[in-house]
Amino acid sequence: MTAWSYSSISTFKQCPKKYYHLKVARDVKDVGSSAMLYGNELHSAAEEYIRDGNSLPDKFSFIQKSLDSLNKIEGDKHCEIRMGITKDGTNYSPSKFFGKNVWWRGIADLLITNGDKAYLIDYKTGKNARYADTKQLDLLAAATFTHFPEIKHIKSALLYVVSNEFVGKEHKAELYKSYFTVFDDELERLEVAMEKEVWNAVDGPLCAYCPVTSCEHNRKRL
Repeated sequence: MTAWSYSSISTFKQCPKKYYHLKVARDVKDVGSSAMLYGNELHSAAEEYIRDGNSLPDKFSFIQKSLDSLNKIEGDKHCEIRMGITKDGTNYSPSKFFGKNVWWRGIADLLITNGDKAYLIDYKTGKNARYADTKQLDLLAAATFTHFPEIKHIKSALLYVVSNEFVGKEHKAELYKSYFTVFDDELERLEVAMEKEVWNAVDGPLCAYCPVTSCEHNRKRL
């Protein structure tokens, strides 16, 4: 199976047919919604503010207070850090992001390391934390423990910048392998879909934004 990420497995959960066209056949390209493009722009602005000390664009000034609170945390700040993981049975090892045998890939928006402790932040541009999925934090924490073996304890959070909500968790190094297994059920279903070559479409409200316009459920065709 090709390398996976939180984003790709979330796409498969949402709709196997969409996953197939984007990740397997690659005959459809997701150019991104306006919300996605806005999110990418905000992530870049936050990175440049914390890493380089650049001023925030006026339209993102509302996140300055949250970023300033993160900036005050002591430690080395790693922005948009890319981490790859290889897997051999139940053993996990650090890998280059595009390494030959990479099994999983993830990007931490902000990682602050200080001795044997770390803070892990992922920015979210949704209106609020109603649908927060902290499994993403589990994966990023597991990768951090693998890439930074000196880290023993992590405080992580999804930061919803619009509502200024932090949805936090804590992670311990001795449990890092269990964090990599939070999507085992979905990965098993993905492997079956690959083997059987069966990619069922799922009808839902997100069909209105799906780039797979050939699908019978796609609202863009109406």
